[in-house]
This record gives sequence, C-alpha cells and structure tokens, in this order.
Amino acid sequence: MKSLSRAAVLAAALALIAAPAAAQESPGWSFAIHGGAGVIERDSLTAEQDAAYRAALKRALDAGSAVLAQGGSALDAIQAAIELMEDDPLFNAGRGAVFTAAGRNELDAAVMNGSDRTAGAVAGLTTTRHPIAAARAVMEQSPHVMLIGEGADSFAASVGLEQVDPSFFFTERRWQGLVRALEQQGQPVPERPAGAPSPQAAADLPAPPLNERKFGTVGAVALDSQGRLAAGTSTGGTTAKRWGRVGDVPVIGAGTYASNAEGCAVSATGDGEFYIRASVARDICARIAAGSPALTAAQTEVDDALSLGGSGGVIVMDTDGRPGFAMTTSGMYRGAVSATQPARVAIYGDEELRP
Repeated sequence: MKSLSRAAVLAAALALIAAPAAAQESPGWSFAIHGGAGVIERDSLTAEQDAAYRAALKRALDAGSAVLAQGGSALDAIQAAIELMEDDPLFNAGRGAVFTAAGRNELDAAVMNGSDRTAGAVAGLTTTRHPIAAARAVMEQSPHVMLIGEGADSFAASVGLEQVDPSFFFTERRWQGLVRALEQQGQPVPERPAGAPSPQAAADLPAPPLNERKFGTVGAVALDSQGRLAAGTSTGGTTAKRWGRVGDVPVIGAGTYASNAEGCAVSATGDGEFYIRASVARDICARIAAGSPALTAAQTEVDDALSLGGSGGVIVMDTDGRPGFAMTTSGMYRGAVSATQPARVAIYGDEELRP
C-alpha cells in the first residue's frame, strides 16, 4: 500500500509539471554548485586562498542565478556557471585542469536534462574551450550521448564551439603538481608543453599548496521556475592519469544524473572509479524516488559507495528546490542560492552555508 501511495504522489507531481503554466504556481527556482571535495582544512588554505575560492564560488552562483531569476532554464544556468569555473584556474576543469602523465590536459564533462532525461557527455577533449558546452551540444545537436577524443573536439568545432590551442589550459601549479607526482612514482617527466609560458610568467595567484589532496571537479544542479531539473559536471580528471583514463563525470548515472520523474539532480566529485562501480548519481535518485529525503539519500549512497574505497562528495537538488551537500571528506567547495535565499558559500566540512 505504501508503494502505491508513492506512485500516486509521483503521478500527481508529474501531472502538475506537465500542466499549463497558468494552471499552476511557479515553484520558484534554486541553484547549487560545487568546486571539488577533498582534504580541505582551515590550516591548509591561507586567508587569501580562502577568500579567492569563496569569491570564485560566488561569481558562479551569480551567473546561474542571473539566468534563473529572469525565467531562464536550468540547463542555461548550469552552463553559465560551469563555463565560468572552467575558465578559472582555481578549479580542476578547463583552464586549470590537471595534466596526464604524458603532459596533456584531457577534459571531460556531462549534462543531463531532468524533464526528458536527455543527456550529453564528452571525454578526452584537448582543444574545446568549454567542455560543458560540448556536452550540451552532444545532447541537443547529435543523435548520441557520449563522444570522446579527437572526434568530440571535431564535433564541437563543427557546431561552432570555440576552439583553442592546448596551451590555453596550461597552469604552472598544475604542471608542477604533475612533476611532483611523476617523481614520486619514479616515472619520467615529459617535456614542458609547446606554447606554455615560462615558469616565471605562469605563476598562479593565489595557488593552493601543491600537496593538497582534493578533487577540483566542478558541477551544478538546478531547478528552474518551470519546475525543470538539470545537472552538469566538468573535470580535468586526476593528476598523472594514463592510458586515456576516464572517470565518472561523463558516465551518465555515475557522476551526473537528473530526472524529474525521480525527483532529483546530482553532480559528483571524488574518486571516479568508485562512483562508476556503484552508479552513485542514479542510485541517489532511486533512493529519493523511494521516499528518502535528498540529503539523507545522498549521504547514505556516498557512504555506501565510497566504502569500496576512495573519497568524495555530491550535490543534490530535489523538485522542491532543496539542495543537499554530502561528503566523506573534510571539505568541499560549495554554494547555493534560490529565489528566496541569497547566495551562500562554504568550504570546510563543518561549515554552514553563509552569505
């Protein structure tokens, strides 16, 4: 009887979403982002670094909320915010992505539309400035869900997305992070990439410590004023990755998922191999569809999945516009804003979101 009751509630909710705008009240809008999770503690960031991350998160929230406040779509808000973070060298996405063992930046991204469960993903991009835009183009302008490597870049170029020299993504601190990782592994260090600026000219300020253990993947989840959910995620992967490694971000249902029918949107950050094995994002939505509150579903799933190994976190949005942040780490760069609440950001695990 209990399951029938949930089915009835779900059917009513779907009918409301599908009803003409004039026949329903707007649910308002809500937006949440993350910039990676990991060992991020108060004594590991200087005051300048702390302030820089908070300002970057606030800029991304402002970009997304500007779209939603004007009646724009959840997908547009997600793309606007993530493109800003892809251009910000503080994050491991786009310009600021980590390097592979071969000394390349290989970029992954995914986006999913909760209203019809269409999705797009890309992996191993090297010349497309905004991987999140490429993922959306795959969803909207191709018959496919995932494209990889040179083919993905060629497709992005064919639909008019900005292409750049691979050196555009170079940052000195990520290069030095690769050098350190390879030296620790006893692996050869590749030549400095062609077109990269000199170390003196490439100094990044403010830069986190090079031994910082974190996952700088960026992501966003949104509910727009039409009641549509969406999720998007973008990453440079893991430092010194080899053999064309791809993590959870572009795997729909692992690191990215959205479904109005199940009542949630999810974007993950962390050790992707474990998110893939446990289909974390999809399972969180299944828990919510079965009646679990969003935050409870997220934390329970993350705890279960990462008991296999690794660490990380997720952000979740439900159809009532309630964001949830779950992690197994000491911190996660994160933020939220809605039609009724101002932009709030947080970094450390024990920290409440605050303006």
